[in-house]
Amino acid sequence: MYRSHCVCSGFFLSLSLKYVLMYYHEIAPILPLRPYVQYFWVLEDTMESTEVRNFKIIPDGVPALIFQDSPNLFTDVQGKLIPKLYVYGQFNQYTEERISGAFRVIGVYLYPTALKALFGIDANEFANQNIPLEELVHQPILEKLVNARTVREKIVIISQFLVQQLQNQKGNADKANYVSNLLQYGKSLKEVQQEMNISERTLERLVKQYVGMSPKVYSRIIRFQANLNLLRESSFKSLTELTYESGYFDQSHYIREFKTFTGSTPKQYLLDTQEQLLNFPEFKK
Repeated sequence: MYRSHCVCSGFFLSLSLKYVLMYYHEIAPILPLRPYVQYFWVLEDTMESTEVRNFKIIPDGVPALIFQDSPNLFTDVQGKLIPKLYVYGQFNQYTEERISGAFRVIGVYLYPTALKALFGIDANEFANQNIPLEELVHQPILEKLVNARTVREKIVIISQFLVQQLQNQKGNADKANYVSNLLQYGKSLKEVQQEMNISERTLERLVKQYVGMSPKVYSRIIRFQANLNLLRESSFKSLTELTYESGYFDQSHYIREFKTFTGSTPKQYLLDTQEQLLNFPEFKK
């Protein structure tokens, strides 16, 4: 099954003339959270700099909870501050963020259907948004995170919060999880309908409610992410080969799709990005 994010152990760092020292680390969730949380991650830049750096968030079919554990907060392209503690849902195109100076971000990558299980709200209500957690729950979790001294303590606080959220919610997402898995395996919408014995309208409603977008768009993102992994591996001889191996009809279709989800062509992406955290690349230009 295709997974948007590879799971690596330990720290790794990137050293180059143009890029500062950066650390990335992944932490497995505690047992009660494993059906809902893929993993926690920490991305940290320890070097101070006044240079504005540009990052892009690439759609990957994965919602998340993000905590910016740094005084230098990210902003969007209009200069608006990104919330310090927020939940984001499914995005159907790339977005951009900028920052200057050192930072540390703690993220929780969820499974595609986890938002409704955690917050009792249809996932499409989160679509294309960064929603401050304080707008969703009335708990002093941000204050606790700010006062906690270590990353380990902060992850424990977030884990306890998520477990409590699960205890407060009711519902069964088994059918939605199965549909999501079928789509991640590359099943067509028609094949999913036949296997689940549901109508097109029912499939549409189910995926929007639990995943947060239409099944067609979700399938496009899954296919694009599989293609992006091939591009990262550089295991192809030509763009034409990559296009057809990924299931696109022709190169023009593939490049249009690539620009929608990354804002660049495949060649530009390889040349102009530095990617410590998958689907959150820093762009050189």
